[in-house]
Amino acid sequence: MKFIKTYNLEGINQELLDEALTHSSYSNEHRNTINYERLEYLGDAVLELFTSEYFYLNTDYPEGVMTKKRAGFVCEQALAQYSKDIGLDKYIKVGHGQSNNVNDTIIADVFESVLGAIYLSFGFQKAQEYLTRIMIPYIKKDFEFFGDYKTKLQEYVQTDKKSLEYVLVNEYGEAHDKTFEYVVKIDNIIYGRGIGKSKKEAEQKAAYDAYRKSAK
Repeated sequence: MKFIKTYNLEGINQELLDEALTHSSYSNEHRNTINYERLEYLGDAVLELFTSEYFYLNTDYPEGVMTKKRAGFVCEQALAQYSKDIGLDKYIKVGHGQSNNVNDTIIADVFESVLGAIYLSFGFQKAQEYLTRIMIPYIKKDFEFFGDYKTKLQEYVQTDKKSLEYVLVNEYGEAHDKTFEYVVKIDNIIYGRGIGKSKKEAEQKAAYDAYRKSAK
């Protein structure tokens, strides 16, 4: 797994890592496998300590502001993005019934469960180093992981007078349970991709994908 070398995680407990990447739908179909839920619980606590300590030591915000800031960087959308940045989403094991729906909730959960595996394998200092590389660039930019990204992207594009277009590239599922996939093009070049249970949700996710890339 590429991320192990990238983040200096050689020596991580392989059993814990396998567990961290196993969704309950997979463990329900395969005997003697354990899902990630207990590790997710532990990783959530490590994540809260890391972000709380960071805002306490590096800002002079009052308690209420620190709480709000922390929430913005540990929300589901943020955790799912961190997982995708690392490439964790490519390694998640799900059951057959879940294979077409590895959604952001699952991807976000896995960020926490892998963090739990890192903590148990190496301790808090290594977990801290790992999170610093992944999260601090976003925190320093005061990046927003939620909101109306179609509007944000439109405003960003207008400053350069570029064209912006959302294109439906795929839709699948039964009529009562459709899933839509959109790409967003800027000057006819694909900048973002999004999948959702409605066209509006898929467009917003495509806009978010394009907008967060522009913030890096």
